[in-house]
Amino acid sequence: MLFPKINLHIHSNYSDGKQSIKRIVEKAIKLEFNYIAITDHFTNSWKAWVSTLKNLDVISTYLEEISSYQEYLSVLNSQLTLLKGLEVDLDSSEGFIKKYLQIDKFDLILFEYLQSPESIAFIENLINYWKLSELDNIPILGLAHFDPSYFIMGNLDNLMIFLKKYNIYFEFNSSYPSFYSTRYKQFFDKLKEYEIPVAIGCDSHSLANLNDSDEPLEMIKYYNLERNFEILIKFLEIKRRQSFFPLK
Repeated sequence: MLFPKINLHIHSNYSDGKQSIKRIVEKAIKLEFNYIAITDHFTNSWKAWVSTLKNLDVISTYLEEISSYQEYLSVLNSQLTLLKGLEVDLDSSEGFIKKYLQIDKFDLILFEYLQSPESIAFIENLINYWKLSELDNIPILGLAHFDPSYFIMGNLDNLMIFLKKYNIYFEFNSSYPSFYSTRYKQFFDKLKEYEIPVAIGCDSHSLANLNDSDEPLEMIKYYNLERNFEILIKFLEIKRRQSFFPLK
């Protein structure tokens, strides 16, 4: 199967990326990507000193700019689909996230630093809060540069049950190749068994590594996770249809 070309983890100059959204989109078109996501930082934790999306005004401007390029790509009838994303630091306070993160405005949310059962409970509380809000649009959910070593010696099945319940994907991140090392084969076997979606993200902070998606795709194939990747692609296809025919 010929898979679409994707990079679902890109930072712009709205946080610690070096390039504007405009330049990222232009480069992604030239590189013949099918799907990209701008996923700038959202945090009030220890790393809040990094330029980040800290308040509603900045977030609104961020979303409006991405929307303008979504409309541009639609008019252009481009093969490229641009997703509105965010990278949420799980060390952030629950109150901060609930106050400033209007979840239905986004296409994709990455959770950064899932490292313990407490982190799992934190995400579950957020998802249940969003579901109780009866929102029309729940975004695609994924794990940013997840390190399997935090769970490999524990109960992997509990982790898989959690990921399966909420359709949360594992990211093959080219900036963290050690996280898809063969020493974690047991973890990837579990991903296959539970049919957990997998995706590709390059954690791109400049145009130089925007195109580093080949190795993650090869590792998806190495672990026989093509079916898992297809599940993620179906989620992306739904988002693409919504971008052409938005929900009223």
